[in-house]
Amino acid sequence: MVERISVTILTKNSERYLARCLDTLAEFDEVLIVDNGSDDATLEIAARYPNVRVVEHEFTGFGPLKNFAVKEAKNDWIFSVDSDEVATPKLIDSIKELSFEDRENIYTIERLNHYRQKPVKCCGWYPDEVMRLFNRRFTSFSDAMVHESLIAPDGAKKIKLKGELLHYPFDSVESLIAKMQSYSTLYAEGSGKPSSPAKAFFRAAFAFFRNYILQRGFLCGYEGLLISVSNANGVFYKYMKLYERRREKK
Repeated sequence: MVERISVTILTKNSERYLARCLDTLAEFDEVLIVDNGSDDATLEIAARYPNVRVVEHEFTGFGPLKNFAVKEAKNDWIFSVDSDEVATPKLIDSIKELSFEDRENIYTIERLNHYRQKPVKCCGWYPDEVMRLFNRRFTSFSDAMVHESLIAPDGAKKIKLKGELLHYPFDSVESLIAKMQSYSTLYAEGSGKPSSPAKAFFRAAFAFFRNYILQRGFLCGYEGLLISVSNANGVFYKYMKLYERRREKK
């Protein structure tokens, strides 16, 4: 039933994994890419695929931009994919078997996250079940600037699909730091919550303890330590940035 599904993808300088991502989506009737200012080969790669349509739009936050992509798609059933995710053949086969009789169903997918091509099953990175296939007449994404999620209304039935999304978010320490910097800034800009240096410190300390001890980052070698420290830094800086912004407004 892939002809009834529109795939939506957000891109910005996504050349590294985009071809692998799009190769797995060749059977879908429409793949809608919303690009926000790529200056690498992203658009050239997208142009190679006959089922891909590109719309350019400024960045308005991950939640609002994903909702824009959903509204621009031609089908009501939406498969939301990140540009650094690769669907396994088993996942595509399980989607092709769906009947879509109930639009209130939301389909979830197991995501296997990688660091430098290596699967990571600690630090809260696994298991990572995400809601990605849904009917836009029944639900939508939250309007969060970052860490947006699909809203599951009352009555929604979550059904887990077979297969996985292989996720390749980080290829180096530099990419970890860059995303931490970007996401912490977006959080501070979009949050109205109170903050303080003490809150930043204790939230960051707990984040490290949770990732490295409770979620067994210590069993994953240097990657576990790196991810745990990076996550803790991200928590610390997002609350400190929020604290500074609230002080400036006063």
